[in-house]
Amino acid sequence: MGLEAEEPFAIWITGLPSSGKSTIARALREQLAARGVNIAVLESDALRQILSADSPHYDDAGRDAFYRLMAYIGALLVEHGTPVIFDATANRRAYRDRARAQIARFLEVYVESPLELCMARDPKGIYRKAREQSSNQVPGLAAPYEPPNVPDVIVRAGEESPESAASRIIEKLAGKGYI
Repeated sequence: MGLEAEEPFAIWITGLPSSGKSTIARALREQLAARGVNIAVLESDALRQILSADSPHYDDAGRDAFYRLMAYIGALLVEHGTPVIFDATANRRAYRDRARAQIARFLEVYVESPLELCMARDPKGIYRKAREQSSNQVPGLAAPYEPPNVPDVIVRAGEESPESAASRIIEKLAGKGYI
């Protein structure tokens, strides 16, 4: 028998673009599934393709509207019994705090990564595109990124494997009684 969730919870994995959030989210989902926890992953890039594919807005107002909706969707899933992983930069603390206010059983994971490492990884080419354009909204460059004040887990990108990070997140979930 696995470690099933008694009550649903949410985990927000935040960090600069290309810090490794999605890789950690995949490892975490796999490890939780192996323990009998069926968890939904709300990945910001995938949601943007559905919610604002025609004209995604990365200015403050556009981000605020997007993360307000993302938090609502996550809270709705949790309310209906489905644990959630938010895989999203959410460059302002307020975006993540909004989700925390809506979801009682909430864990915040900060993927701490030097900007230089993120720029070197850059699988989607967002940093390259930002350098080529005169204006950009990439968090960590022209747009600010506000790291969590007191994250539940800190993952240091480049220093531990995604699997190890996922294991530490699961330990924290267990320690809080979420699983």
